[in-house]
Amino acid sequence: MAAARPADLHAAEDVGRRIADAGGIVVCGGLRGVMEAACRGARSADGITVGLLPGADRGAANPFVSVAIPTGMGELRNGLVVRAADVVIAIGGEWGTLSEIALAIKTGIPVVGIDTWDLEQPGIEVAADAGTAVERALTLARGR
Repeated sequence: MAAARPADLHAAEDVGRRIADAGGIVVCGGLRGVMEAACRGARSADGITVGLLPGADRGAANPFVSVAIPTGMGELRNGLVVRAADVVIAIGGEWGTLSEIALAIKTGIPVVGIDTWDLEQPGIEVAADAGTAVERALTLARGR
């Protein structure tokens, strides 16, 4: 796993906090990097975070996950993350993020992106910052 960029970590923490402030639940892969930053932000606002872990060890979750679910599915757990979401917010990202974006688009789950993959096709609504991303995600979630 590549190290997340500082700007992505900052955006993820802000997104997590804003989701929790709005009463939402952060669902992610439960590990480090952007996932941990989003969970840290949500927990700072007394929010709930769910980590769908790739392995069988619940203890592998980052310390800000409130509900750790070990799937034993490896990267296939990305499909569970997407299916558990009303909206996917993609921040930066490596291959796992790309797979989640693709699964979301394929299954009709809206995607809002902050400095993430540019697929040059419809599917990702670009947001300039965390506030815009969460506001748009909440609007999309209410419409589902």
